[in-house]
Amino acid sequence: MRMTTDQARVTAGVDAHADTHEAAALDERGRLLGTRTFRTGSEGYRELLAWLEQFGELVVVGVESTGSYAAGLVRFLHAQGVDVVEVNRPHAHTRRRRGKSDPIDAEMAARQALSGDASAIPKTTTGIVESIRQLRVARDGAVKARSAALCQLSDVIVTAPNGLRERLSQRKRTRAKASLCLGLGLRPRTTHLGEPAEAAKLARRSLARRIQDLDEEIATLDKHLGTLVATAAPRTTKLLGISTGHAGQLLVTAGQNIERLRSDGAFAALCGASPVPVSSGRRSRHRLNPGGDRDANRTLHMIAVVRLRYCHRTRAYAQRRSTEGKTKREIIRCLKRYIARETYRTLCADLHDLQQPPRPAAAVTIMCGAGPIGRTRRRT
Repeated sequence: MRMTTDQARVTAGVDAHADTHEAAALDERGRLLGTRTFRTGSEGYRELLAWLEQFGELVVVGVESTGSYAAGLVRFLHAQGVDVVEVNRPHAHTRRRRGKSDPIDAEMAARQALSGDASAIPKTTTGIVESIRQLRVARDGAVKARSAALCQLSDVIVTAPNGLRERLSQRKRTRAKASLCLGLGLRPRTTHLGEPAEAAKLARRSLARRIQDLDEEIATLDKHLGTLVATAAPRTTKLLGISTGHAGQLLVTAGQNIERLRSDGAFAALCGASPVPVSSGRRSRHRLNPGGDRDANRTLHMIAVVRLRYCHRTRAYAQRRSTEGKTKREIIRCLKRYIARETYRTLCADLHDLQQPPRPAAAVTIMCGAGPIGRTRRRT
């Protein structure tokens, strides 16, 4: 906490945007002390903090968009020892009563922090998990661009002149056709691009080269992601059905400061895998959770599908629940909840090890039983 000479306790709220941040300050009784707009950037962050501290002791700051527009502000406030909580946008009822403006949104963020309704701790964005997230963003964009290029290549092949279309029809798969487009036989004559056949060759060659470049880009990103994920989550990647991509997504969803999640139930809710009761009358059942991180939910679903195929224990569990009257969707929902519990524990252990300083070589040798103490014990 940052103390000032004034003992008044101040709660702040910030409505973040790309170029400006709107800040509001409340006293401990909820009275509005003031609102002000600040520019983004280091200088603006310092001015914002100095303006808030002039009202008294800054207790907590409620911030919107902590993972996007306000990411830099959150890092600055954490470095200054200020407590930050993440707040959601104002409820529709509030906007209907009071309207919509940046000062109103900042005030509502401060009121959520003051009342305790906003208590979520923002993700840490200064470690290896943030590096994994950024590389995954680049990879996902490359994968989408490659899929679009493949679809475009298939479309232009359909409308190609007959001779060119017949040559490309020798290959069945689109990727094989892309390789054929890069061959010497389909090189266009750039001086005759007024002819549709030559323009078609150039268009297909351009798309094929784009696909090839994106393949190389994705392979490079996969290589770096494999190294980072193996370093950050060695236990998690050893679990059945969890690939580098799956572990990377779960790391990004949890965040490096996974201790902000109170239990595996909170992690399951974050992944949209927590059970939602839909009981009525004599029927008692649960359904799938439509909320949470849908990418993480998809990851848990794919892990469950793989285990249903290759894990005999999972198949036995599914058979037992099926005899109890559970549907396939309900069984997969239960499996995703169990997988969320298992991965939460391994992620906690993995991320805890990242925060620990490396042990000296001598200590590691003794613990492994390879040093003098270990040999003495084996002789006795």
